[in-house]
Amino acid sequence: MTAAAPATAAPAGASQPGVAIALRGLRKSFGDVVAVDGVDLDIYDGEFLTLLGPSGSGKTTVLRMIAGFELPTSGSILLSGEDVTRRPPFDRDVNTVFQDYALFPTMSVQQNVEYGLMVKKVGRAERQQRAAQALASVHLGDYGARRPAQLSGGQRQRVALARALVNRPKVLLLDEPLGALDLKLRQQMQIELKELQREVGITFVFVTHDQEEALTMSDRIAVFDAGQVQQVGTPADVYERPASHFVASFVGTSNVLADTAAQQVLGRRGAYSIRPEKIRMVEPDEPAGPGEHFADGVVAEVEYVGSVTRFLVNLDVGGHLVALQQNLTSTSMDVARYRNRRVRLVWHGEHEFELA
Repeated sequence: MTAAAPATAAPAGASQPGVAIALRGLRKSFGDVVAVDGVDLDIYDGEFLTLLGPSGSGKTTVLRMIAGFELPTSGSILLSGEDVTRRPPFDRDVNTVFQDYALFPTMSVQQNVEYGLMVKKVGRAERQQRAAQALASVHLGDYGARRPAQLSGGQRQRVALARALVNRPKVLLLDEPLGALDLKLRQQMQIELKELQREVGITFVFVTHDQEEALTMSDRIAVFDAGQVQQVGTPADVYERPASHFVASFVGTSNVLADTAAQQVLGRRGAYSIRPEKIRMVEPDEPAGPGEHFADGVVAEVEYVGSVTRFLVNLDVGGHLVALQQNLTSTSMDVARYRNRRVRLVWHGEHEFELA
């Protein structure tokens, strides 16, 4: 099957109704280095969009340009149809949450959340009420009198979110906000952050290099590489139907059948992505079913990771594929016996996607 083409933005010009942020021909250079190279992207009202990519791919630079911390070399940024390309950060209806939280240690939690409203000269009674509401929205209604040092990492992260939300921005920008948390707390905060976004209903633009985080939280994902958007789509679209070699390898385990191997197994040349969990591993003489393809080989490596096992299989036709098997009844001792065994890998044709 053929992969879906990368999603594209609307034609250059004013953004369409329902578009919170429109990026048009966005480019940013630092001397001879092009960090962002002609990005066109529409981000919709009320959606959770993740900018996903490796370090140096341009995703954080795009976020900083939306926030106003960096000015584009060329191109434009529209917020709800208004061109804000040259406006300073304080004149844009967005707020940013960073990884380091930047809470004032000598202020209480309540005072930290109120601070932005105080700078805007909002009256004391109103800012106290709005700060209390913001803290309640992140489930910290009883923590206003505490100092940041008395909170856990996850609680400090929620205070930073409340401080951003209290300004009632149209768009909340989040620059790898969970990066400093341990794995268990990070996973908990992923769930809480998505629930919070649904509750408040505003547009979230989230930057991360963590593919699992992006797949877990996003309505849509924009995959970045070398300053360009490689693919935009729902988590299922990006994972199940990668549009390029890069997307297939960066989002999930890379599993590509290409060139001579593709010709011999599929009867056609090209490069095709097959996700590991779509492949089943059977005995070498077991026939494939209708609409299925297969490739024989030898198990070169076995990786037992608790709930699943990864099998790296060197194919007779050249190259290798990774197959994933749930450990419903198997133990590490059981799966280790597969090493160096001949096996057959079988998958349905609808689960192979041609890469650009």
